[in-house]
Amino acid sequence: MNFASDNISPVHPHIMAAITGANAGPAMPYGGDDLTARAVDRIRELFDHDAEVFLVTTGTAANALALSAMVDPFGGVLAHEEAHINTDECGAPELFTGGAKIIPLPGEGGRISPATLEDRLAAFVHGEHQVLPQALSLTNATEYGQVQTPEEIAALAAAAHAHGLKVHLDGARLANALAALDCTPAEVTWKAGVDVLSFGLTKNGAMCAEAVVFFDTGLADRFIWRRKRAGQLLSKGRYLAAQFLAALEDDLWLDLARHANAMAARLATGLMELSGVRLAHPVQANEIFIHLPRPLHDALTKAGAVYYPWREMEETILARLVTSWATTTEDVERLLTYARAAA
Repeated sequence: MNFASDNISPVHPHIMAAITGANAGPAMPYGGDDLTARAVDRIRELFDHDAEVFLVTTGTAANALALSAMVDPFGGVLAHEEAHINTDECGAPELFTGGAKIIPLPGEGGRISPATLEDRLAAFVHGEHQVLPQALSLTNATEYGQVQTPEEIAALAAAAHAHGLKVHLDGARLANALAALDCTPAEVTWKAGVDVLSFGLTKNGAMCAEAVVFFDTGLADRFIWRRKRAGQLLSKGRYLAAQFLAALEDDLWLDLARHANAMAARLATGLMELSGVRLAHPVQANEIFIHLPRPLHDALTKAGAVYYPWREMEETILARLVTSWATTTEDVERLLTYARAAA
């Protein structure tokens, strides 16, 4: 009954088999192998764009290095106050940008509204006494599991571009967002105004497969040195490439995300049948944010359920439960059985 994160899931067997398959014979190092070339081409095909693509190992590296190519050390990156780059990356974006400042913005469900963005940008009136706003970083799905539509992203990107900002998208759970949207990867990224994407598969069945995708290819100038300096140019890069090729084959990555989303919906529906339980946000992807009465929370944790107590209140716990490609209906029903008994 572990719903702590989608990071707890194992590597999908098809992806693990691809890693093993890549382990045969010699291959050129540092991305000079055939698998890396094929993976880059496949990502370009997926997004229908002749993008510059760089494979890295972690989402933190993807985000921090992407932003380092977008802003100066005296620059500012506007992002939601609970965005991963602001709360969970230990200052890596600031380190790799050479000191650029993350400027947190409020917004329900991890979303920023265009009005909030415009209001904050209007406050930069002190010239060189303030950082120079240079980038807007969005997340899809958001840290609260909310899905942002192409139209919503386009509105924010238009506002950012009007002020000379570039747009970054943290796509650690892009698969879960796309599984909930009736659109293509291109429509929710570069066609909506995204300049640079952190494209993640690690939360969705891979071992360590992330990519920085430059739709604005001019921003990729000298990125090969940034990646090398950050220790993200793997000598045996074929093992990263093999994961991408396996995950993207026959849309496996989307099938895995659809399953994770379906398990979250099933779990949330069951929990909502219990007295005193209420959702904090609609369940749109694979994350559930839900208020649990304290006695129910205590009973579940005593029974061995694992999830994240996001915020503690006087009478309830705001809990985060996350499902993954590996979550089974049996996992869901087991937790619901304990919850019903406790309620």
